[in-house]
Amino acid sequence: MTNSMIGGVLDNNVWYVDSGASNHMISYGEWFRDAKDLKTPWFVETGDDTTHPITQIGKVPLSMQDGQTKYLKDVLHVPTITKNLVSVGQMVEQGLQVTFNPNGCFVEDTKNQGKLIAKGERNGRMFTLDVNMLEVNPMLFTHGKRVGDIGIWHKRVGHVNLQRLKLMEKQNLVGGLPKFGAEEVM
Repeated sequence: MTNSMIGGVLDNNVWYVDSGASNHMISYGEWFRDAKDLKTPWFVETGDDTTHPITQIGKVPLSMQDGQTKYLKDVLHVPTITKNLVSVGQMVEQGLQVTFNPNGCFVEDTKNQGKLIAKGERNGRMFTLDVNMLEVNPMLFTHGKRVGDIGIWHKRVGHVNLQRLKLMEKQNLVGGLPKFGAEEVM
């Protein structure tokens, strides 16, 4: 995935507020909560006329500036896109009001007396939300399934070696981690 450059700093967690996006979209499947696999293939077409497969739909937790957790609903998992997009149209459909001015963008809850729930920065002609991704829980990687491939778990828990994975499994340090046999190799 291509990294984004904001204020001279590389950041994969940047969320672009996009009035042209039909849906919220991200490439990181591990960020989802309650993701559902699609039974029939869906695709999204981007501004450069390329088509990208959608693999899942679900909600994504975001940590707001006030410390509260808010969920983006109906987010599309598009593994091949390079930016995280927040759809203005989808926020409006969900009862939010999005305003833009030279100081940034502001997301207010119209169902709650216009309470400010998120704000974002203006970077040139682009607007990004000031939110943080919650720390990823290893159980989120399984999406409700037990995944036993040691190569996948090696990547999921920070590229640790086989002995460390077996120790983590033995001490029950990672939820959902399967039992690996002595013959397992990476």
